[in-house]
Order: sequence, then C-alpha cells, then structure tokens
Amino acid sequence: MALEPRTPVLVGSGQISQRPDDVADAVEALELMRRTVVEAAIDAGSPELLQRIDLVAVVYGAWNYPDPGRLLAEAVGSPGARTLLSYHGGNTPQSYVNAMAARIQAGDADVVAITGAEAIWSGRRRRRAGLADNRTASDLAEAPRFGADVPMSTEVEQARGLAAPVNHYPIFESAIRADRGRTNDEHRDVIAALWAGFNTVAATNPHAWSPTPMTPEEIRQPTAGNRMVGWPYTKAMNSNWDLDQGAGLILCSVAAAEAAGVPRDRWVFPLAGSDAHDTYAVTERRDLHSSPAIGAAGRMLTDLAGVEPAAADHVDVYSCFPSAVQVGVAELGLDPDRQLTVTGGLPFAGGPLNNYVTHSIATMARVLRDDPGSLGLVTANGGYLTKHALGLYSTEPPTDGFRWADAQAEADAAGSTPDDTGHVGTVTVEAATVMHGHEGPERGLAALRTAVGRTWGHSTDPETMAALMADDVHGRSGEVDAEGRLHLG
Repeated sequence: MALEPRTPVLVGSGQISQRPDDVADAVEALELMRRTVVEAAIDAGSPELLQRIDLVAVVYGAWNYPDPGRLLAEAVGSPGARTLLSYHGGNTPQSYVNAMAARIQAGDADVVAITGAEAIWSGRRRRRAGLADNRTASDLAEAPRFGADVPMSTEVEQARGLAAPVNHYPIFESAIRADRGRTNDEHRDVIAALWAGFNTVAATNPHAWSPTPMTPEEIRQPTAGNRMVGWPYTKAMNSNWDLDQGAGLILCSVAAAEAAGVPRDRWVFPLAGSDAHDTYAVTERRDLHSSPAIGAAGRMLTDLAGVEPAAADHVDVYSCFPSAVQVGVAELGLDPDRQLTVTGGLPFAGGPLNNYVTHSIATMARVLRDDPGSLGLVTANGGYLTKHALGLYSTEPPTDGFRWADAQAEADAAGSTPDDTGHVGTVTVEAATVMHGHEGPERGLAALRTAVGRTWGHSTDPETMAALMADDVHGRSGEVDAEGRLHLG
C-alpha cells in the first residue's frame, strides 16, 4: 500500500550518557545534544538527514542557552533551520512529537530534530574541582517558545513547604494508600514491588544511569545509601536527575524519508497523540489520588486510534515517583502487573529534568523495530502530576494518517476543589508526608480538608510528624493557624 507522502514517521533516535573518570573531560549539554542528533541520523541509516533538518525543537533544561536549536542547526549543517525551545515540563518530549507530527502532516516541516540533554552531574563536580564553566556563551536572541509558561504552584503552597516534586508526590502516595485502604506496611510492599519491576528493566538497559539490581526489600528499607526522603519514599523511589544524559529524535515525512534513502525497517510511525492538564494548582485538584486529565487523554487516544491504551504490547509509563505510575496505570486501565517500562524509569534509567521521555520514545522505537507490527504506548507527565501527553507508535502506518487532539474539555469537566488556603481553624487530614534529612524526620506536610475546600499544613513537632506517618493519619482532625502550622487533635 502506497503511503501518503506527508505521513509523519520517526526514523532515527540517539541516546548518550557521560561519566568520565576525569570530570575535566566532560562535555557540555549542548555537545551532548549535538551527538544525539548525529546518532539519530546514523541510526536512521542516512547521515545526510542532518543537512535536511528544517526545524530543531529543544527540550528546556538546567542551562542558559537562549537558542540552543540555532547552535545545533549550524553544528550539524542545517543553518537555515527554524528553532523552538520549550518551557519546563516532563510532558514536553511527547507533546513535541504530537505537535511536530501534526506540522509534518500539514506540510509545515519536512525533517524535524527533537533533542534535549543535561550535564548536571559533571557541572556540579566541575564547580567543586574549581574548573571553569564549559558551557558555550551565546548572545543569540531567545528562540520561539513551545508550550505555556504556567506556574505549577501557588505562593501559599510554596510558603507552606510544597515547593518541589519531592514534596508533592509522596503526598499523592498517601492519598493513594487511603483510597486503596491499605496499611503503611501493605502499601510500602506494593510500591517496592512495583519499583523492583522498573529496576529489573533498567538492569538490562545499556543507557541506564543506575542499573544496579535491587530487590524490593532493598528499595523499601532506608539504609545509609538509601535514606528516607519523603515518607514513604526512600531515595531509590525518587527521580534521579544528578546525571549527564541526552537523547534525540528525527521525525520526517514519508517523502523526506524516501528522498534521504532511509531504509523501511527504520521507520516507526506516530499513530495518534493526545494532551491535557489537570488543575495547575494542586490545591484545586478534585482529589489527590487520581488524574482526570490522564483519563480524558486516554479516552481521546482511543477515539483517535481506534484502540485502547491497554491494548499496547509495550508501554512506558512516566515514572518520576511511584504515585505517578499508579495514577497513570489506573486512569489508562493498564494491568499493574504487566511490564510498565521499556527503559527502567526515572530513578534507575535516569530522570534528566524535562527530557526523560525523549529517552523513552527513543527506546520504544527500538523495541518496536525488534517487534514489527506491535503497538507501543508512551505517557509523559510534567509539573506535579499536572501536564500530560500520550502517544501511540507502531512500525505499521496509521490507516487514516496521524491524528491528534487535546482532551482538555473533558478534563476540565471533572471539576475541582475550592482553594481555602486562607482558612484558620478546624481541618481534617486528607494526605500527608514527612520530609527527612540525613538525621531523620525534619518537617511534616499535610493536605487538609476544610468545610469549604482544601488548605495545607506543616509541622516540625516530633509527635505530629510521627502521627502523619501513622496508619490512621487519614481523617485525623486538627487545627491550622494563619501560618499553616498544624496541630492535631
């Protein structure tokens, strides 16, 4: 069957990690990006694709290049290429594929490179060693931006200790435990077994940053090398971004692939994609154990592709923390006992800030090539279980072309909870965590229900922190003052 020439196809991918014995030999993130794009062209069997790139889309990272795409385009021989630079969000790589595939199909681009990289591991060690910054200085104007720059938390959330993923996701975990009706021990066993499944895959991934095998017990129990971070999460349950990793993809039209001589056995087709977001403020979420946006995006994907996400032969569920996986699995109707990753996930394969999903798509492409005709599902998450993107892939082309739509209308219709963060007085504990330092518990954090909506509380009192880690924490009553200090009854 002849394919429509504008059909988008993923033809090449590249991944790279660096951890040199001498940190002075480490290259900057921009060079890692360049190498991934070059490797993607080689993987496609057509290095000449580099000179045909007409759009370079870069995933934003922990660096200060104003237009890295321009520098990359010049470095690989496509100086006339247009460029894009995203905002923060781990959903970005899949959202990029969704948007770029649509552009290719519409005739707005022929060959697109998507890439991102981090050099956080070497950057820290270079500074400790007194070495000069090795990042390329540039006076270029800022690239056109992709996506929306939306604050992920309110001032009150930040002031009360909800300032980073490491604070939010264990609170989601607490809400999941309450919803499932488990004790702490029962639930910790469940998430340790879940994470051991991810670790097993990472141990076979040549690109994994931390492939050391771990048993469920080794993941679950705090030790000197695996301390408790945010109850009930040990270090092994947290996304790992202290690394140097990069990944890149090349998408093009079928016509461009044929013109560049890309062998047919390299082609992987994006079949369909969908995007949606939950309420940007966690305070306003309907509840803390689900994601209406993921569910809506999954149903939209089914409508577009004519197949349910659960029918995918291979899946990579976004895995910054166990709570993100459990919510994604539940919303998409996936079997929680199946293999849920092709990489090993962010704690073990590596979590390079916003760019993990470029690695998962790159890995998925190779998995699908090895299993022709199978279906692959990739999920992506940005913020605090906030922004979501889904994609279906196969070596077989879509019958009606690539299809994309957002599912925001359905996500919004799920409703929200009123922000009652000005509340002072009686509250009920909805979910909680306790942040730990190297010496033990340091600060308790709690999502609190009021008669009107939701607020947040915190405490450094040892008895209160112990209560927030107890089996019966959910539904405990207490009082919160104007500064958010929580006093349990």
